[in-house]
Amino acid sequence: MTKEELKRQLEIRRLKVEEAIKKYLPAEDTRPAIVHKAMHYSMEAGGKRIRPMLLLAAHEMFPSEVDPLPACVAIECLHTYSLIHDDLPCMDNSDLRRGKPTCHKQFDETMALLAGDALLTYSFELLASAYKDNPKVAAGLVLDLAEAGGSRKMIGGQVEDVLGEREGKMTPERLEFIHDNKTAALITAAVTMGIRLADDYSQQKLEIARRIGKNVGLAFQVIDDILDVTSDDATMGKTTGLDAANGKMTYVSLYGIDRSRQIAAELTEAAVADSKQLSKNSEFFEALITYMLNRIN
Repeated sequence: MTKEELKRQLEIRRLKVEEAIKKYLPAEDTRPAIVHKAMHYSMEAGGKRIRPMLLLAAHEMFPSEVDPLPACVAIECLHTYSLIHDDLPCMDNSDLRRGKPTCHKQFDETMALLAGDALLTYSFELLASAYKDNPKVAAGLVLDLAEAGGSRKMIGGQVEDVLGEREGKMTPERLEFIHDNKTAALITAAVTMGIRLADDYSQQKLEIARRIGKNVGLAFQVIDDILDVTSDDATMGKTTGLDAANGKMTYVSLYGIDRSRQIAAELTEAAVADSKQLSKNSEFFEALITYMLNRIN
């Protein structure tokens, strides 16, 4: 797939996700309007929609009649809640997200907190309602998303990140735990959720999907660490340089930029190899994860 064709295919899918977000989120004027405005503000702030794209690409490897778009919106709801909370003054205290003022800057800290809570809760309501006629699919999707976002995965990674900074005891082992769970877990869920939408899937396929998701997620985080050092606010659409300013241990601080790039390439190569094993229809999926490796923001 050429670079131009990939961009065209990504834009087609991105527009579908954007339309689905507007369709499935409660309307902005739903009472109380302010929290629904804040939810829409953060959900519609743009971004590449990497997690919904991965979910769609995984689904396309094993196409079925089950509509993947509600699941795409659900995972983006959970992801966006985590960004809103990460940006709060008690966490990263960020001013920019996706090139716009963060939710607590646009509204206020209380409404941002509540908007994040609402998006988290709604992600599961949406999965349960959209797939109620297919209980096996609904249960599997809820399980994957809940596990990824819970205390042993995404939240656990965030807790270890906070403790590492607070205690001044960041180690390579702790860094690996943080990135395995804070970043890679939700990306893994995007892949497995796409597989669960297939008419028939096996536990073996899910295990391969989990391996792919972990490697893609870690590669994504490595590149994010590199861009925090090498890019700027305008390109990234968010506040950069926070890792260094806060003295955070990252792949870059631990291994340097060159070795970090090599690690990301190795992880992506492993994910591509597993994708070929998983499905003969993996061209778009492979192109997407390679694009993620070479992204500039």
